[in-house]
Amino acid sequence: MQAWVIGNWKQNPATSQDVNILLDDLLANVAKKDQTTSEVSNRCQLMVAPSFIHLAAVSACLKDSSILCAAQDISAHSPSTGAYTGDCSAQQVSDTGAKWTILGHSERRQYHQESQDCLLQKMTHAINQGIGVVFCIGETQTQYDVKETLQVVDEQLSVIKALLAQQPDSANLLAERLIVAYEPVWAIGTGKVPTVEEVSKTHQHIKQTVAGFADSLGSMTVLYGGSVNADNADSFAADAMIDGALVGGASLKADSFLAIANAFDRASL
Repeated sequence: MQAWVIGNWKQNPATSQDVNILLDDLLANVAKKDQTTSEVSNRCQLMVAPSFIHLAAVSACLKDSSILCAAQDISAHSPSTGAYTGDCSAQQVSDTGAKWTILGHSERRQYHQESQDCLLQKMTHAINQGIGVVFCIGETQTQYDVKETLQVVDEQLSVIKALLAQQPDSANLLAERLIVAYEPVWAIGTGKVPTVEEVSKTHQHIKQTVAGFADSLGSMTVLYGGSVNADNADSFAADAMIDGALVGGASLKADSFLAIANAFDRASL
């Protein structure tokens, strides 16, 4: 299975100049490695998710490269246009050239109180507009401490089941355009990291659960996110249940981002 390493830039960088510096560094390093050691290859697909203000420019810059571009969210209210101040629709995201979006990130769930119904609407709009979805799930520290991880994961995954119930014909499309990212909320940006064994068991559960929704989802790509860095990437990449990483802070420097990608690329040999 192809590995994926996705950089979620969140509300970074601050300026267009900083974005251009990061992109130039990223593209130069990818080109250099392709020409020399071929450490980053088609075994590991790279993708970055800039903020909306930079989305069109980043998408245009990456158009002729091997790196994909994603939005960090889309509107739940309309797939196209409407009187929804501050929102960007799936159609508008697609028009920038971005072909993927992150949905359900814990920061969106926390700060914007995104419900299951809200995420179902967003996922429906994305899939109907041909936008791939990186769907984030994960438990809080409290839920982890009382061993409710799998219960929380099952509840969050029910959005996928609900979409299939509404649109049974979307199963094959979801198989190609849906990635699940398991991100324990307590590990995001904290430096706290679950063991590889814990992550592997949770990923196995996620894959088995999603496979139960539809036969076509039997090979679901499941990424890990939560304080992934160049130092621990090899240990995660070595586990067969972990298909890649959704990376936060480490994606804001080309060398650390590519070091993570190289780890998953090597593990795919």
